[in-house]
Amino acid sequence: DDEFYPSHEATDFYHRYKEDIALMAEMGFKVFRTSIAWSRLFPQGDEITPNQQGIAFYRSVFEECKKYGIEPLVTLCHFDVPMHLVTEYGSWRNRKLVEFFSRYARTCFEAFDGLVKYWLTFNEINIMLHSPFSGAGLVFEEGENQDQVKYQAAHHQLVASALATKIAHEVNPQNQVGCMLAGGNFYPYSCKPEDVWAALEKDRENLFFIDVQARGTYPAYSARVFREKGVTINKAPGDDEILKNTVDFVSFSYYASRCASAEMNANNSSAANVVKSLRNPYLQVSDWGWGIDPLGLRITMNMMYDRYQKPLFLVENGLGAKDEFAANGEIN
Repeated sequence: DDEFYPSHEATDFYHRYKEDIALMAEMGFKVFRTSIAWSRLFPQGDEITPNQQGIAFYRSVFEECKKYGIEPLVTLCHFDVPMHLVTEYGSWRNRKLVEFFSRYARTCFEAFDGLVKYWLTFNEINIMLHSPFSGAGLVFEEGENQDQVKYQAAHHQLVASALATKIAHEVNPQNQVGCMLAGGNFYPYSCKPEDVWAALEKDRENLFFIDVQARGTYPAYSARVFREKGVTINKAPGDDEILKNTVDFVSFSYYASRCASAEMNANNSSAANVVKSLRNPYLQVSDWGWGIDPLGLRITMNMMYDRYQKPLFLVENGLGAKDEFAANGEIN
């Protein structure tokens, strides 16, 4: 469809990866975070055997990294569920995707054994609550309980992630598998207890996913949350045991902190990317409403380490800004 693809000229990594990786080496990069497109290995998502051309491409990329002493950090699913799985199965609302994802994950672990050691299962897994189609390929039917759909899909992703972790360790005990959170803590808008509670609840909403992936069980507070939202998690026999396959490390992105209040005021709110937040009067904001908060990164890291006692890996961060081309065509 020409309306959506190709939408613009991109970096053309597919044809330029060798020179790109050489430039990374020249700049002193030691780790290259990238992702494998699920549909490049399994175009429909539900095939039994993978596309060997796709495997050959990624193998060549990882071999190029090894040539320069660069360690790949590879995400299995970065907001790219094969469209066939969305239209034919309803995406992650369907339990069948656990099977499809496990097959895909095993294929990756076996095909790139010895080249890739560090893996992430789902990019910013908590984003499915805020942007369900991007995060999990979810399309809602009129009148249905969207929270029920989102949290059931989340359960399927959490089971799939735990199974992938188990498979990775079976294929090679040296493999290290991490989870990945869209990070950024919530501050209470005031010291009013209700605002402190609102911030805690917002943090829990995001950390719920990592609580399961890092601790191996549903947190106690989730029972109350599900009850209040009218959610019933349908589990298959053995799911609770599968979830005990916890991640080796916790990774996250950080772009901004956020504020929460018991009384959210639309006149004092900021889009802050996909997560709505109150404006923090003590912070400057970017053109996109992100609170510019470098100390917030330290606060987030301390909070997450205190909570999980696992190695932390900051795998995405930055400052949103508008760039301009210089006279020579370069961007500073």
